[in-house]
Amino acid sequence: MNICILGQFPPHIGGVSSHTYFLSRELVKRGDEVHVLTYPHQDIKDIDGIHVETAPTVNIRGLRGLLFLISATFKLISMVRKYDIDLIHAHFLIPPGLIAVLVGGLTRKKVAVTVHGTDIFVHSSNPLLRPLIKYVLNKTDYIAVVDEAIKEQIFKLDVNGVDGKIKVTHNAVDLEKFKPQIKTDFREKLALDPQKNLILFVGNLVPQKGLKYLLEAKKQMKSPAELVIVGDGYLMGELQETVKTNRIEDVHFTGARRDVEQIMPSADVFVLPSISEGFPITLLEAFACGLPAVATDVGGVIELVTPDVGLLVEPEDPVALGEALDKINQNKDLRHKMAENTPLKAQKYGYFEVPY
Repeated sequence: MNICILGQFPPHIGGVSSHTYFLSRELVKRGDEVHVLTYPHQDIKDIDGIHVETAPTVNIRGLRGLLFLISATFKLISMVRKYDIDLIHAHFLIPPGLIAVLVGGLTRKKVAVTVHGTDIFVHSSNPLLRPLIKYVLNKTDYIAVVDEAIKEQIFKLDVNGVDGKIKVTHNAVDLEKFKPQIKTDFREKLALDPQKNLILFVGNLVPQKGLKYLLEAKKQMKSPAELVIVGDGYLMGELQETVKTNRIEDVHFTGARRDVEQIMPSADVFVLPSISEGFPITLLEAFACGLPAVATDVGGVIELVTPDVGLLVEPEDPVALGEALDKINQNKDLRHKMAENTPLKAQKYGYFEVPY
């Protein structure tokens, strides 16, 4: 089968990119021919037998998605005809899902859409996007979701016909890449205090990740700790100013990194303070590296963070977040017991299931 994957893909960084790479790799192993249409990036190239192309847009909030909607629609039509594509698989409802169902309708091709979390938890409440989301869900032939919470949220939209075409396919983690006890000099390079525990966040610096609450929690914490924030996004400047203005100590921003598997084993605790979330790959990666987690009780996180591997708190509650981080920091036995359990949790997600 000839398949076109539409959406974020490496070298773009993030959970969706990791997911599309895993899926594409499994499809190639299965014997399918895989073509990818993704957003522009200077380092785009074919990888592992996967053919990768881009559609132009600009990196300006508000315009990026709209321009990609237009350019990718025309590019996808061309690719469907050129490569005799049998199935278009979009990742994220808007704009990739909308592009896929429009092109699928024009070219009479089957369409699959994977819903990753934010696209349903956040965007479906937008009165402008909600009708488009329902249209995509109605017109697609296959719906894959990465956790049960997303599935339930889709059912709440009351879209005709989704019951028979929706399937849960959890995210996966590369257990060969993410391992505990990898020797690394990350702490030394950042000149971190070896006497303080390292709390690690990895993700995009956007509002739904709840980073402003994490910084408030850090300021209120009673136990000494270094907080390292790995990632980039339009909130970077605002978050750095918050740290400076409020004199929050021991907070370090690294920007986006492509060596997260070398960073995670250096940490003591992983933190995910999200306001909304799907089934986060970063949590699986942290577990595979032997890190206990403090996370918020949202989306698919509740399927992953059980009492044997971490602590859950309510979102947007910096006091509870700080107290949970203090609890793990101050209780070495608890931290080590959780750290022993996390790789076992990650092993349950060491493979990827193709949804069709």
